[in-house]
Amino acid sequence: MASTVSYLSASKSLVLSAAFAYESPQFRVVHFESDFEIRLYEEISWMSALVNGTSFENSTKQGFHRLYQYLHGANGNSTSFLMTKPVLTSIVPSNRDGSPPSSSYIVRYYLPAEYNDKSPPPPSAELNLQLVKWKSHCIAVRRFPGYAMDDNVEKEKDALVSSLGLQGMDQNQYYNYSIAQYNASRHATGRTNEVWMDVSGFAAAGCPV
Repeated sequence: MASTVSYLSASKSLVLSAAFAYESPQFRVVHFESDFEIRLYEEISWMSALVNGTSFENSTKQGFHRLYQYLHGANGNSTSFLMTKPVLTSIVPSNRDGSPPSSSYIVRYYLPAEYNDKSPPPPSAELNLQLVKWKSHCIAVRRFPGYAMDDNVEKEKDALVSSLGLQGMDQNQYYNYSIAQYNASRHATGRTNEVWMDVSGFAAAGCPV
């Protein structure tokens, strides 16, 4: 019997079949180290929710709740979308010293590849969502297990920055970052998360300058 899971503890549970195969962005690994890798991603379309707040966890939940409504018909032609992964939260700190303690969080739903060449239905205006298209580029990725939480995402980001520095890259370049979550909130074991950082221009085969 297929079990069900809910995604990111949205106000209304998004129920998914465990047998469902999630669509994810396509990439190619162009550089590999023991604690991170560089991936070349093709063009990606995201539906994005901007949240201003002080908490990664709360902002991710708030943004995903708006995206959840979009996925379930709050759009121009009442289209329902299948869930994809990862759910990506991009973090843009207010300033380098962390004061004031606030950030902009952009919570993103990966639109299926069919929307790379056509426009998805527009979101209902009250959701305040934006379609964002990423060009093909390279991303540094560090995996980490467990739950992505307020008390560990920055530590994981700092670890990736340190690893990039050991490879001779300018650590001051890597300020903004994203956290990719691949598992439902009720999936307590075997969880996978990733820190993403843009490394366009990295000297590896295929990375755009």
